Amino acid sequence: MGSSTWDDFRLVKAIADTRSLGGAAATLGLNHSTVFRRLGALEETLGTRLFERARTGYAATAAGEEMIALASRMGEEIVDFERKVAGRDVKPSGELRVTTNDAALVHLMPPIFASFRQAYPDIRLDVIVGNETLNLSKRDADIAIRATESPPDTLVGRRIANIGWAVYAPIALDGGIDAADVPWVGFGDRLGTLAMGRWIAETAGPERIVYRVNTVLGLAEAVAAGIGFGLLPCFIGDRTPGIRRLCAQSPTFEGALWLLTHPDLRHSARVRAFMDHAGAELGKMRAMLEGS
Repeated sequence: MGSSTWDDFRLVKAIADTRSLGGAAATLGLNHSTVFRRLGALEETLGTRLFERARTGYAATAAGEEMIALASRMGEEIVDFERKVAGRDVKPSGELRVTTNDAALVHLMPPIFASFRQAYPDIRLDVIVGNETLNLSKRDADIAIRATESPPDTLVGRRIANIGWAVYAPIALDGGIDAADVPWVGFGDRLGTLAMGRWIAETAGPERIVYRVNTVLGLAEAVAAGIGFGLLPCFIGDRTPGIRRLCAQSPTFEGALWLLTHPDLRHSARVRAFMDHAGAELGKMRAMLEGS
């Protein structure tokens, strides 16, 4: 196997991951015939079949499995090396990948990103929006701004503030209505399993939840449009026109805003610059975040 290149290992791993030549071609940015030709040439060089062509797709042979295992280890070591090198840059410059959710992106981060760019003009920001936790170990992102009860043990960072929640009503709806008699907006998908989603289900009853959406950002807009009462983070609810907070009902949930990075990256100049800048700026928003 000494003559196999890293590209050969990537090819084999891509075929194994997608179980097809077409899928591997898409992953590697090649065309189907190139993948077919390269696999054939590799199998000929090695003198053994790496995959059996089954009805369910391409299944690895014993030799294929060995090569896939080696490819996985090599891939991890390459990412590990890149992460350590990225952790050693001295001048804050280059690209910084930041992941956050849509609510923070719209309601918290724009002025912070703007002031950071003014302070560090040599850093280019690449912002990835998603509610799922990206894998910072695999360099999906360098920094995560996350609302969570308990951040992963594999990451380091700082807890900025608790996130306060309260019940909000559309100004259009009569505030005197008992909460049990009004329509509610609730959480869809995985958000419904969070403590906030369970609280709404218990408070309103499932039949009163007339609208569900799987993003907190969309909840505020639904309340403002008059669809129903909703449970919102105060930093969004207090700043959304057309709705008002019902002070009598402010449940407390375990949840805080965190600024996180991977231990290998925390000494990187650009990561440290962002952690310090965003940490200080978000810290100034503490009262707004906690809804006090």
